[in-house]
Amino acid sequence: MSGRIPREFIDEILHRVDIVDLIDSHVPLKKAGNSFKARCPFHTEKSPSFSVNRNKQYYHCFGCGVGGNAISFLMAFNHLDFVEAIEDLAGFVGIDVPREALSSPGKKRDFSALYAILERVAVFYAEQLRHHPQGVKAVEYLKSRGLSGEIAKQFCLGYAPDDWDMLSSRFDMQLLVDAGLVVNKGNGRRYDRFRGRLIFPIRDKRNRIVGFGGRVLDDSLPKYLNSPETEVFLKGKELYGLFELLEKQSRPKRIVIVEGYMDVLALAQFNMHYSVAALGTATSKMHLELLFRFTSELVFCFDGDVAGQNAAWKAVQEAFPCLKDGRQVKVMILPQGQDPDSLVRSEGVDAFEQRLQDSQVLSSYFIEAVSRGLNLATIEGRAQLISQARPHIEKMPAGFFREMMVDRLKELSEGAILDVLDATTARQAAQKSEMVTSSLIKPEWVVLALLIQNPEMSEVIEEMGLDWDKLSFATKKGLLGILAVIDRYRPKNTGSLLEIYREDAKKLEWLTGFANMQVIPPNNDDFDQEAAFVGAFKRVVELAEKQYFDELMARKLRS
Repeated sequence: MSGRIPREFIDEILHRVDIVDLIDSHVPLKKAGNSFKARCPFHTEKSPSFSVNRNKQYYHCFGCGVGGNAISFLMAFNHLDFVEAIEDLAGFVGIDVPREALSSPGKKRDFSALYAILERVAVFYAEQLRHHPQGVKAVEYLKSRGLSGEIAKQFCLGYAPDDWDMLSSRFDMQLLVDAGLVVNKGNGRRYDRFRGRLIFPIRDKRNRIVGFGGRVLDDSLPKYLNSPETEVFLKGKELYGLFELLEKQSRPKRIVIVEGYMDVLALAQFNMHYSVAALGTATSKMHLELLFRFTSELVFCFDGDVAGQNAAWKAVQEAFPCLKDGRQVKVMILPQGQDPDSLVRSEGVDAFEQRLQDSQVLSSYFIEAVSRGLNLATIEGRAQLISQARPHIEKMPAGFFREMMVDRLKELSEGAILDVLDATTARQAAQKSEMVTSSLIKPEWVVLALLIQNPEMSEVIEEMGLDWDKLSFATKKGLLGILAVIDRYRPKNTGSLLEIYREDAKKLEWLTGFANMQVIPPNNDDFDQEAAFVGAFKRVVELAEKQYFDELMARKLRS
């Protein structure tokens, strides 16, 4: 079904779903005062620090810092995208998801028809592998690579006969064109995209066929051919083997990123069901963020030739913005002339997995790469090191990993020109520290935290009838923005308020910090939040009026 999900429905479903009931159906909760607690499902811990609040319809882990509403929980816990989470929530409360018609009728697409034709073609290709006379070549090739019929079945491998119109003579032509299976050259000239190739169906994480890859069985070129991007197939969002991996284990210890289809199959043949491959494109930040939803460790496993080394370096650069605390990236460059298939066969599974375990951590790989060919005994060499490293370090989010990288560069460069990196790291650390402690020392932060945690408190401010033009304080713009949103949408709780900002990542991150701020004293369920809010806000007004008056007097004196 196409079309946008109406905002009103999103608000309604968040109102209907009780986040406590939802999370309790996935993670058993125990009552703890006005909240419910459990061991966090998103990180390993011995004592429960994961808290769910029914009044706020919001969850937060005081250990790892994650937090959100019912939609966010399903997206993180079940590895869903936004629409999938909405559909699951609708199923949870037994209602259908409505859709708004797209503004341009010409753009409306029946995606179910595309998924259906792709599924039918995948079944057809699988049948040709088993029964078409030409399919014998493909079967012999798979056997020569040591792949079993069980693996071929698990990955739905198939064969496209060397025929120009094998598909178009059997299926709807327009759907074939829309699905990228038939090439339309115009003037009535159309032909099957895949001919005489071993076929690798590509499934998304919901087990829907979205595209295909094809490998020739002779020396013709191109050796590999992929489906073009379509309305249901975006190469930057999909990874070959991800569905099969998650089917075996939803939260693997690590995921290995290899170069191609056959590498994924070869490792699966040896019961190493934890590898994926990009689909004819370089590994992207989007790919990595997707994989980090399922594991905390990624290993780039590329061939030792020049192409493999270049691919590894590009993947490492894409990884820098993803390196939050708790995540790890390693690099495993294979010996020259080896690929995962040949190496695991020559060394065995245990030795291969030990190689994975001992893979070079990203920090070492990066330092080695940027310092290669430099003479660090000279000032010039050390300056070059910092010059080459700085653009990559600045992409890293603030945290332990970034600080460690800066410290390592300091050692190598003997402290040369690291002032910019030091200043940036120090500033981000100070901001992070301030976020934790400001609820105790800054009344304007208390106001924001309590307002986001209790949107109904906006009425207290409305009743004061303030002249905002005569108030001056640091968070005024942010506060007025939140008040305007609350006035327009009337969110019933924290979860509903934050949902309004989902498409504005920067503001959502800022608001979530206040939503997670511990303003209420621990183990004090009788704490009067409204009194605290009023007291803090009156203090903000008092200070703001004084600042306005001081600025007014200063202007008069200058005149």
